[in-house]
Amino acid sequence: MSATTIREALDKAERVFAAKPELAVMQANPATARLLEGLRCDLTGPDGEHAIADVKKALGGSESGPSPSWYLRAAIASCTAMGIAMRAQRFGIVLRHLEVSVHARADYRGWFELADVSCCALSDLRMQVKIGADGASPQQLRELVEWSDAHSMVGCTVRAGPQIGLEMEVV
Repeated sequence: MSATTIREALDKAERVFAAKPELAVMQANPATARLLEGLRCDLTGPDGEHAIADVKKALGGSESGPSPSWYLRAAIASCTAMGIAMRAQRFGIVLRHLEVSVHARADYRGWFELADVSCCALSDLRMQVKIGADGASPQQLRELVEWSDAHSMVGCTVRAGPQIGLEMEVV
């Protein structure tokens, strides 16, 4: 999409949500994982979304796709990058370079309940942003990145740590 198209879409969405706030709250489409073979999962969504997830051979996978934790880091990175780009468009800032990387530490002992490590959660999450724009000051770019980090849907969700409800059906 062109810069003009993005800005017009954002302006229209803001007008609609300001006039009818109830339209801004919606149920997100589900993501479904189906085990194919070994540990390989087919990831799908109702609108044709598709991806494969797998794990390293050292953990019994076949490395046929990224791991679920990589997808989480990629979701944080891409959501933040899109937020930065959208915010830049709103203020007429033309980005010439944008790259967002998310790093983390994993302790697999939690998977095996070793050494009193009871959970295999990622830790030490940190985001690295490389950004450049002609005609924008470093302070303007810093504010753009900080605002986007604070408003990223995926980043906000991870920071909030919402409970995940569980429903199960035996088939």
